[in-house]
Amino acid sequence: MPSKLSEPEIQDALDSLNASLADDEKWSRDGDSISKTFTFKSFIRAFGWMSQIAIWAEKLKHHPEWFNVYNRVEVTLTTHDVDGLSELDFTLADKMEKFR
Repeated sequence: MPSKLSEPEIQDALDSLNASLADDEKWSRDGDSISKTFTFKSFIRAFGWMSQIAIWAEKLKHHPEWFNVYNRVEVTLTTHDVDGLSELDFTLADKMEKFR
């Protein structure tokens, strides 16, 4: 079972995740979750990306909250089992960035 990250661990993980991203592409934190909106060239690219991430989510046994309209995918990550953020959230966010 994952464990809840401390405030310094969360900040370090978020800084690391955002280090190579442009300001308008960074993940943001809202309390016990992190979120980001991904924009793609078309619906099929957005849906294809979601399909790839779904495979990783299943492997990690950690599923995102997401919403898709046309070429946009809004993602929110949190770990309900720990009522906060865990390493799983940042691992899945990293996978999302790598497959973008």
